[in-house]
Order: sequence, then structure tokens, then C-alpha cells
Amino acid sequence: MQRNNLSEVTEFVFLGFSNFHEHQVILFVVFLILYILTLTGNAIIVTIIRIDRHLHTPMYFFLSMLASSETVYTLVIIPRMLASLIAQNHPISLAGCATQMFFFVSLAINNCFLLTVMGYDRYVAICNPLRYTVIMSKKVCVQLMCGAFGIGLVMAAVQVSSIFTLPFCHRVVGHFFCDILPVMKLSCIDTTINEIINFVVSLFVILVPMGLVFISYVLIISTILKIASSEGRKKAFATCASHLTVVIIHYGCASIAYLKPKSDNSAEQDLLLSVTYTIITPLLNPVVYSLRNKEVKDALRKVVGRNIS
Repeated sequence: MQRNNLSEVTEFVFLGFSNFHEHQVILFVVFLILYILTLTGNAIIVTIIRIDRHLHTPMYFFLSMLASSETVYTLVIIPRMLASLIAQNHPISLAGCATQMFFFVSLAINNCFLLTVMGYDRYVAICNPLRYTVIMSKKVCVQLMCGAFGIGLVMAAVQVSSIFTLPFCHRVVGHFFCDILPVMKLSCIDTTINEIINFVVSLFVILVPMGLVFISYVLIISTILKIASSEGRKKAFATCASHLTVVIIHYGCASIAYLKPKSDNSAEQDLLLSVTYTIITPLLNPVVYSLRNKEVKDALRKVVGRNIS
């Protein structure tokens, strides 16, 4: 019987926002506007960092990598989600679902570790400023970036392979994209081992970066408090404010989504949480770095002023 079911399920259909049927047009318009703002904001961040030589530093190199990663991350999920709001029951093949899940997981984990690397960069800049350019050389920056991306690829390969070796008996995914737990629920067999694998990977990719960032900021704050002038302390805190804001939002959403007990939230709450970390969080990154970062704001003014004149 399982063999027959396995051969029949060759594609999935997303349940998506079908429970909000009367509001789907409004949701489409709102999500489309947020998506355009996200793409525009991240594109502006990457462009400004590329053309302004004052921003050719490790901190902004990592920021441009984060913005690029967030852009691809949204491209993997949101266009299909917008399409499903217009054309319901639009199927996705098993291979397409596995591909979407792989890129979603790898980029999400990459973002977690990029934020950790950015925390390390702030630690070196504030706690060891005289050796900053030596420690954070171009080679080291590229190695750190590749390390973050490599961890994402390996962890994604582990999780996706553990999910798509399962036999599936159901085709309706109770979500708007191929996330790990909603797809796992469609299996014909007991998924306890897969749930353990998912939880262990989630613990590693959330708690390890969070721990490293926490240690970095403990050392950063202890160093800042030793600065004699209040102006110096204020300037040092300002260089960390944007990064710390994004870290709290990013790790907070990830922890709630993937480390909570299975039965804690309703389907609607899970959907709202997913909207937060797939649509809202990628938009907040460029907004936070544009509004809270003086160097980015100055570079943006220069570019806008140059184009107007």
C-alpha cells in the first residue's frame, strides 16, 4: 500500500492562505509591495557599498553579502507564494519542492552565520583596533564568507536528504512553501528520527551563532565601558546598533519558528510567523542599516545628490 501511495504522490499542492480566501487580493497587494521594497532596499545597499569607496571595508563587505543572500532567499519563496494567491492549487513537483527547500534552508543558515561573522568583525574592530586591518584581511573575509555559505550547504543537504528519502502519502502542504516540518507531515511513516535530525540541526545553526554573537557583545561592551570619553563610548555603541538590532530580530524569529514544541501554535500562528521571517525580516535589514547607520545614510545622500545635480 505504501508503495502505491509513494508512486502516486509526484507533486505537492500548497494550502497557503486558503483560510483567508476573502482577503487574498489584499494579501497579494500587501505582499507584492513588501517584496518590491525588499528587493529595492537590498539592491540599494549592495549598489551603494559597491560604488562608495569609503564603504569598502570588511563590515560593509559582509553587509553586502547578507543583502545579496537575503535577496536570493526571498526569490526562492515569494514569487511562487504570490502566484499561489492568484492561481490556487498550483502544484509543485517533488524535485521542485526539494530544490526550494534546499535553497531556503542553505540561505537561511548562511544568513545566521553571516550575522555571526559580522559580530566577530565588530569585536575585532572595537576590542583590537590596532590589528583590525591585519586580522580582517581580504583573504580572511572571503574565507569567513565561504565558511558561512559552506555550513549552509552542508546542513541543507543533510536536512533535505533526510526529508526526501521518506515515502509520501499526502500531497497537500499546509503552508505556502516547502518548509521542513509541513513537508515532513505528509509522510506515510513515523518521522521521529527525521524530527530529531531537524531539531539537532536547528539547535546547531541557531544556538551556536547566537552564543558566538553573545560572547562577542559581552567582550565588546566590556571594552566600550572602559573608554574614557562619553563621545567615544557613544560612537562605539553606534557602530554596533544596526547589527545588534538585526541579530535580535533574525535569531528571535528563527528560535520561535524552529525550536518551539510542535503543538504550541495554531496553523494560522505558524503561517503568520513564517510571513515574518520570509517577508518582514528581509525587509527590515536594509531599513535598519539605512536608518541607523550614518555612513550608509551619508553614502546614499551623496549618490542621490550626484544624480540630481
